[in-house]
Amino acid sequence: MRFVKYAGIVVGVLIVFVLVLIGVLSVTRGTPVKQVIAEGDRGGPPTVSDTLFPRTIELFTDTHIEPGNKVQILLNGDGTYPPLWKDIASAKKTLTVQMYYSQPGAVADTMAKYLIDRARAHVRVLLLMDAFGSQPLKGDWVDNLKKNGVEFAWLRPLRWYTLHKATQRSHVRVVVVDGRVGYTGGFGLADYWLGDGHHDEQWRESNVRFEGPTVAALQAAFASGWAEATGELITGDLFFPPISFAEGGNVNAGLMHSIPTIGSTPAERLLALSIAASRRRLYITNSYFVPNDEFCNGLIKAVHRGVDVRVLTVSSKTDVKTTWYAGRALYEKLLAGGVRIYEYQPAMMHAKTMVVDGLFSAVGSMNFDNRSLAFNNESQILTRDPGIGQQMDSIFLDDLKYSKEMKLDEFRRRPWTGKVLEWGAVKLRRLL
Repeated sequence: MRFVKYAGIVVGVLIVFVLVLIGVLSVTRGTPVKQVIAEGDRGGPPTVSDTLFPRTIELFTDTHIEPGNKVQILLNGDGTYPPLWKDIASAKKTLTVQMYYSQPGAVADTMAKYLIDRARAHVRVLLLMDAFGSQPLKGDWVDNLKKNGVEFAWLRPLRWYTLHKATQRSHVRVVVVDGRVGYTGGFGLADYWLGDGHHDEQWRESNVRFEGPTVAALQAAFASGWAEATGELITGDLFFPPISFAEGGNVNAGLMHSIPTIGSTPAERLLALSIAASRRRLYITNSYFVPNDEFCNGLIKAVHRGVDVRVLTVSSKTDVKTTWYAGRALYEKLLAGGVRIYEYQPAMMHAKTMVVDGLFSAVGSMNFDNRSLAFNNESQILTRDPGIGQQMDSIFLDDLKYSKEMKLDEFRRRPWTGKVLEWGAVKLRRLL
C-alpha cells in the first residue's frame, strides 16, 4: 500500500510538471521563419515593384490588395479624432467599433456620447472591447451604453476556465461606418492620444481612414471577433453593402487581419517578405521594437545589399520600460550591421508603420515584437501606391527631426546599470 501511495504521488507530481511545462511553452512560443528563399530566381524574392509582389502578399498573408480605395493617413489625436467623430455622427444604418486599450477620460466619454446618439437614432451600434486592455472602463460607462441601446460585448474575458486564452489578446482597432468608411491604426480610448504627438503625455500615433472595397475586409475582421464574443456572425447588406470603388479612390490597398496560431502567422510572413523585398529604402516606425535574431539578421542582410534601413522607436518615455530595455539589448548588433536606429524624444512613440522603397506601406496595430507576431490578433492596412509611399517617407523623415540617432560608439559607453537591465529584459522577449 505504501508503494502504491508513493507511486501515486510521483505520478501526480509528474502530471503537474508536464502541465506546467506545456503552459510555459505555450506562452513563450515564437515564430518559425528564419529566412526567405526564392528558389530558381536569381534576383531573390520579388521586390515591391515586381508585379508578383501583391500576389505573394495575398498568398502568404491572405490579404487581397485591390484597386479603388481612398486612403488618408491620420497623425496623432489632432488628425484622427475630429474626422472620426464626424464620420461616426454621420452613421445611418450600422456602426461597428472594436478597441483594445481604453481608459476613463474625455476620449472615452466622447465616444460614448456619439455611440449613444446613433443608437437613439435607430442605428445598429455594436461595440466590442478587449477584456484585458479595456477593463478600466468596466462599470457605469458600459452600463450607460447598454441602457441606451448600444450592443456591447467583452472579448476574451479573463476567467479560470479561459486561462488558455489569457496571452492571446485582440489588439485590433476597428471603426466601420455604414460598411463604407473604415478606420484602423494604433489609437484607442485614452486621453494621451489627444494632441499633436510633439509634447509630453501626447502620444505620437499613426492611423488610417479609408473608403472602398477594403472596408469590407475590416468589417469582416470585426465580425470574427463579434462572433467569438457573442455567437452572432453578422452579414448582409447593412453591414456589407455592395462593393464599389471610393469616389476619387485610386489606391491599391488591403486589410491584413493576423490571427494567432501555433506556427507561422500572417504577421510574421508580412514582415519577412517585406524586408526581403526591399532594395532601396526600408523605414520602420514601431513603439515596441524587439525583433528576434532572425529578423535582426534579415535587417542586416538588407543593409548589405544596399538598402537604407532605418528604425524609429520609443525613448525612455515609453509606457513599458521592460520592452524598451529588451529592444536596446539588440541595438549593438543592429548598429554594427549598418542599421540606423532613432529614439523619438518628445513623447511616447506609439505608431506602427513601415514603408518599403517608397511604394509598399503598412499602417496599423502590429508591433515588431513576439507578442504581435505570435499571440495577438492584429489589423494592418497595406497599400501599394507611390503617392501613399511618398507621404509615409515624408512622415518618417519629419519624425527624425524630433529623434536622437543612436551611434554605436556612444551607445557602447552607456551605464552598466542599463546593460544589466537590457540583459535581463531580453531574456523575457518572447513574453513581451
